[in-house]
Order: sequence, then C-alpha cells, then structure tokens
Amino acid sequence: MTQPNTPFIVHTVPGSPFARSVMATLIEKHLPWRLHPLPPGGSRQKPYLDLQPFGRLPTLEHDGFILYETQAILRYLDRVSPDPALTPTDIRAAARMDQVMNINDWHLFQGCGNIIGFQRIVGPALMGLTPDLAVIAEAMPRAHVVIETLSKILGDQTFFVGERLSLADLLVAPQLDFLAQTPEWAELSQGRENLNAWLARLLERPSFQQTTWAQVSAMAKAMASA
Repeated sequence: MTQPNTPFIVHTVPGSPFARSVMATLIEKHLPWRLHPLPPGGSRQKPYLDLQPFGRLPTLEHDGFILYETQAILRYLDRVSPDPALTPTDIRAAARMDQVMNINDWHLFQGCGNIIGFQRIVGPALMGLTPDLAVIAEAMPRAHVVIETLSKILGDQTFFVGERLSLADLLVAPQLDFLAQTPEWAELSQGRENLNAWLARLLERPSFQQTTWAQVSAMAKAMASA
C-alpha cells in the first residue's frame, strides 16, 4: 500500500502553471514533496520523454508510481491523502468542480492562456521574443467568453463550488495568475470583480506564495548549486 508520507517528486520546468497546481495541492495537503527541475525545453527531450511520452508538464513520481495529466495527479493526491478533502461530497458540487476543471484545460488554457500568456510572459522571459499583438488580439474574443463564463460560475461564492477550497480552484488559479500579469487582464476582468477578489484570496494562501515562478526557479537554482 502506497503511503502518503512517501515523498512526492514533481518533474517540471519552473513556471509551468499546471505544475504550480500540483505543488500547491501538495502544500494544501501537507504532503512531503520535492522538485525535479527541468531546463527550458527539457520536457521535449529524453529522459523526460521516458516518463511522459507527450512532453507535457508536469509528471508526478510517487514511490515508483509515475503519473501525468494534471487532473489525474490532483485527484490522485486527493485520494491518497483525503484530509483535507478537496473534492465535494455533494454530487452536483463535484460535477461543477469537474466542469470548471475541464473549462480550464480545454478553454482557459487552450487558445487563451497558452497564447496570451506565451506571447506576453513565457516567450519574452525564456526566448527573448517580442509579443505578437495580432496573435493576442485574435485570442481575445475567446478569452472574454472564458473569463465571463468562469465569473458567472463563481458568482458570489468564496470558491468555485461553494465555501470550501476544491481542486477546481487549485487548477484555475495559476492560469488566471498568468493572465493577470498581462496588459490584457484589465480588459478581461472589467466588470468581473468577483474573479479578481477570488484570485486575490487564492494568491494569499501559503500554497501559492510558495510556488510562484520566482520561488520555484530559486528552488531549482539552489538544487543545482548544492
């Protein structure tokens, strides 16, 4: 039987919002973990491809068990360590959580965050690229639909499925934090103050303060010089 006190290893490039979701969940669960940092582009090369054949981030290693796909990882962590529970017991609330998580993967990231976030943050930081404003403008209508949808689902709740933190919050927050660092966020969040307040609440939590791009990069640098 796998024990939750066995250290969890997170394989990722610092800065990945999906990896941040995993690391934040580990911290919320008070589980032992360590970083296995990859260099930029390292996810597309061996030996990482032996763990994750699609070259996506992150991959979790736990007591010899290898798992990828962020939603699967988050649910695994919630099952391995059920306290505090991050999945609602109410069936409809759990279904809403699943819905938000899929919105994150298929709509918030794909065609939205992966374009605007890359053009404004990742490309300039890692590759010295200049943002392509035409590409950003093309992604904005989709981004508006996604942000408006998330704002409506959140409503006046503290978290996406009520008054308790869930996996949906932990998955979405890193993606929105990326967008919030772009000039486009002022337009996207206008009239959607509930999302701004929700994001501020999440970013105040130790799990998010300890997993910023800068913090994870510092972790990776310290490990390389040890």
